[in-house]
Amino acid sequence: MNNILKYITPKQWGLIAVIGVLNVVQVWLNLRIPEYMAEITQLIQTPGSLMQDIYTAGEYMLICAFISLVMIVLICFLASRIAASVSQRIRGLMFERVDSFSMGDINKFSIASLITRSTNDVTQVQMVLTIGLQLIIFAPMLAAWAFAKIATRGFEWTLATGVAALFVVLLFVVVMLAVLPKFKIMQKLNDNVNDVARENLMGLPVVRAYNAEGYQEAKFEKANDELTATNLFTTRSMAVMMPLVGVIMNVLMLSIYWIGAVLINDAAPTEITPLFADMIVFSAYAMQVMLAFMMILMLFIFLPRAQVAARRIYEVIVTEPSIKDGTVDDPGNGLKGEIEFRNVSFKYPGAVDYVLKDVSFSAKRGETVAFIGSTGSGKSTLINLVPRFYDVTEGSVLVDGMDVREYKLETLYNKIGYIPQKSVLFTGTIESNVAFGDNGSAPPTEDDVRDAVKIAQGKKFVEKMDGGYDADVARGGTNLSGGQRQRLSIARAICRKPEIYIFDDSFSALDYKTDRTLRSALKKETAGVTSMIVAQRIGTIMDADKIVVLDEGRVVGEGRHKELLRTCAVYKEIAMSQLSAEELAI
Repeated sequence: MNNILKYITPKQWGLIAVIGVLNVVQVWLNLRIPEYMAEITQLIQTPGSLMQDIYTAGEYMLICAFISLVMIVLICFLASRIAASVSQRIRGLMFERVDSFSMGDINKFSIASLITRSTNDVTQVQMVLTIGLQLIIFAPMLAAWAFAKIATRGFEWTLATGVAALFVVLLFVVVMLAVLPKFKIMQKLNDNVNDVARENLMGLPVVRAYNAEGYQEAKFEKANDELTATNLFTTRSMAVMMPLVGVIMNVLMLSIYWIGAVLINDAAPTEITPLFADMIVFSAYAMQVMLAFMMILMLFIFLPRAQVAARRIYEVIVTEPSIKDGTVDDPGNGLKGEIEFRNVSFKYPGAVDYVLKDVSFSAKRGETVAFIGSTGSGKSTLINLVPRFYDVTEGSVLVDGMDVREYKLETLYNKIGYIPQKSVLFTGTIESNVAFGDNGSAPPTEDDVRDAVKIAQGKKFVEKMDGGYDADVARGGTNLSGGQRQRLSIARAICRKPEIYIFDDSFSALDYKTDRTLRSALKKETAGVTSMIVAQRIGTIMDADKIVVLDEGRVVGEGRHKELLRTCAVYKEIAMSQLSAEELAI
């Protein structure tokens, strides 16, 4: 929790100081009320007392209570404002940090965990800050101040109050020893529930198609039952505390009145009235002490879970991205759109086996380089090294003659138009999705968007949509077909006007006719731009300037289509499995 406090700004510390001053005033007012009660008690029992004096003391009591109420409202307002502002800041810091993570960094936490950390965990911290700022100064000050006043009223009463407070502390220690381990795993169980629910929702069509609803329900029930059982244990343990504290308070009150009765019974007649007044005041102060202890206990009930949440939040904020930003904007060698892999080997973080082994090839400006191979041969992994979604384990990837690790990330991204294997669209319109992002130059115009959609063979279906280019796109593009989403993803890359296109199996949802028409238009309209294409279809890559054949992470063939049919057995096998000898012109 201490790590989160450093994100409180100087202005907010100033407001916390104001809360401290208001707490001092509130405690003083609360402790003045019993003194007025003692004064009224003495006035009532003293012959010849004036009613006006009693009314005056009562009016002072009401004024103290009203001002104390105003103090409470102000403290609650300021505490809520500070807690909300701190939560806003740490959520922003978390989002900014996650936004800079590589794919390996995200996998380290998992998406479900990152969602829990930025929502539920932040809420836990905000709740404790709101309660803590109200009680962390007020409760100890009230307990100490009230106890100091008690100590001057009678040793027996003071001892009784001290013993009651000791029992409350012991009760709290026993309960916390039981529930603290559960609090530590609570957030991880939340992660697990989110993970299972997210997986089920994303795979809902598959779940239904395979009649796997029962299996998924059992899987969710297991995660849900673990979280519920842990929640019930901690809640029941905490629920036991309040009744027991109530019993201790009632026993304390009985003890105070019993001790008072004994003292009054043994006192001289002249001492009875002061003793009775002291007993009334003491009972009020004793309740203030116990109330303060209950407030502290309430704070400590929420604190363990919030500490775990704060630690999880801090883990994200302080995690340094594994992909470090370079320092160079422009290599200054006049090259544009050139790519070279030099003896590149790669394995995923934490893995033992290499996915790519000693891969070398080059692509000149304007060339189309295609990658083909069996599933799991490393095609997508290879092209993901160019935009530095991962960094190479060995060797180097060069863009325009310079290692990608030396580029500023923004500069490197501005050179690339990336079309992922799974089309990703965002909530908005057709136009906002195609014009998405910033490529370092002037924002795309309406004509740029229309031209990009036309080249991507999406003009016909876009203009038929209600609203045309202003038509709504649902989150993830769920209101569009797979082929439509793929064409809009391609249009987004075209609109960026990059030096390099990266197509990660980005034509798989298109029919053969649209595929060929799109690639012809792309080649014509974007001459001079280098393209890297991962594909499963031979028909998609037959016309490429260079085809790189991968098998188990190694390059087993490189050349043009006809050359590879003669020289590369792996390529010929893939080609023959898709097209006939006549179609391949063998």
